[in-house]
Amino acid sequence: MGKTMTITYYHHSGFSVASGNVLLVFDYWTGKAKKMPEDRQIRADFLARFSEVYVFISHDHEDHFDPVVYDWDQYAPVTYIIADDMPADARGRRMGPGGEMTLSDRVHVKAFGSTDAGVSFLVDVDGVKFFHAGDLNNWHWREVSTVREISMAEEDFIQEVAPIVGQEIDWCFFPVDPRMGSHYDAGANYFMMTIKPRILCPMHFWTRGDIIIEYARRARTVETEIIPMTIQGQAVRLSMEDDGFINISMLNPPVSNPTVMGSGDDVRLDGYEGADPFLETDMPVDMGQ
Repeated sequence: MGKTMTITYYHHSGFSVASGNVLLVFDYWTGKAKKMPEDRQIRADFLARFSEVYVFISHDHEDHFDPVVYDWDQYAPVTYIIADDMPADARGRRMGPGGEMTLSDRVHVKAFGSTDAGVSFLVDVDGVKFFHAGDLNNWHWREVSTVREISMAEEDFIQEVAPIVGQEIDWCFFPVDPRMGSHYDAGANYFMMTIKPRILCPMHFWTRGDIIIEYARRARTVETEIIPMTIQGQAVRLSMEDDGFINISMLNPPVSNPTVMGSGDDVRLDGYEGADPFLETDMPVDMGQ
């Protein structure tokens, strides 16, 4: 008998995976000024459906960590799994690269490195393996970076990906950030060629859903399907059959919503106005979020 799970996109790099009465939540963030509509946020009535809730926080950058998650344990039994370099007052079981934890008889997690703060997570739930990259990416800006900066960024990325080689990944959440310029997809493409996840779901694209849909159209490979989830609250049903086949169904039809999809005018892609993209942040410009 196959396994059926529901994957929901919230905002930026935030997703959940529901498998029966188990819920995984990754890098939940409602946006600057809580911009995500309330009816698309994770709420108490939703959490109460689950007997096991695991909240993963890859690092403490504001676009990957919303403090509201620490209110959730009043509605459901929540276990927090956080990067080991998060501030001392952050609650949760800490993991660094190379760490492993068995969270229950249905959930096991491994932590890998990042090319920015924190870690990336590989979570096995009911035998299905989900990878959330956090800020693991080939972070360079082809039009403004020096040759040395580009070379160092690529070497760092390849080094962090190396320990993941050989890991089986069914579904991967990976940054595809249009702010990076012409090679914005370099990290995701390398990850697909090297690791070969069965499905890659782009994230960290801000409001540029149009670019992500086009990326999915042209970049899918024989080994990896690309599933773009660009609308807040959008969900898919993932069915893993016993014969190895994966069936994917959209649970709600696409809708036209410029505040969610973005028109292309609300995120500037024309340079960094003097900001250093290699500072300790992945938010080098005012995104108008």
